Amino acid sequence: MVYIFLADGFEECEALVPLDILRRGGIEVSTVGVTGKSVTGAHGITVTADIDSEEAVTDNLKAVVLPGGMPGTLNLEKSETVQKFIDFAADKGALICAICAAPSVLGHKGLLNGKKATCFPGFEKELYGARFEDVKAVSDGKIITACGAGAAFEFGFKILTALTGDKTAAEQLAKAMMYTK
Repeated sequence: MVYIFLADGFEECEALVPLDILRRGGIEVSTVGVTGKSVTGAHGITVTADIDSEEAVTDNLKAVVLPGGMPGTLNLEKSETVQKFIDFAADKGALICAICAAPSVLGHKGLLNGKKATCFPGFEKELYGARFEDVKAVSDGKIITACGAGAAFEFGFKILTALTGDKTAAEQLAKAMMYTK
C-alpha cells in the first residue's frame, strides 16, 4: 500500500498528480486525511480522502508520500500519524517521498543526512545533512524528493519507477499521458 498524506493547506497538484500517475500505473494507493476526511488544499480545493488517519495501517506499506504546500507541510509534520508512518517506512526500508516544502519534514528527522535531495527554494537549510541538488526531482536510495508543483509529474513518475522497478513502464505511461519534459 502507498499512502499519500493530506493535511489542510496541502498543495493540490503535488498530491493529485502523483496519485493519478500511481493509479494509472496499477499501484494500490490511498489518500489519508490527516486533518479529517475532508481536506482543503492551499488553493481552496477540497478533497475527500480515501481514509482518515485512524484507518491507516502499516500492513504491507510500500511508500509514504508527503505533498508540500503551506500550511500543509506544517500540519503534516505535527501529525503523530504521519510521524509514525515515516518512522515505520524508514525502519522497514519502504519508500519515503516528499515534494516542495515537505522534504523539510524528512530533514528535521535526520533522514536526508548524506542523501541527494531537493526542495522548494528557501527550504534548503531545512534539509539537514542533505546534498542539495537544484533539480526537479531526485531519488537517493529509498528517498525521493522534488522541488514543487511544477515537478509533480517527474515526482510521480520517479515514485512509479521506484515501486515497479520498471522505468520503461513509467516512460510509456508518460507518453500515453502526453507528458514531455
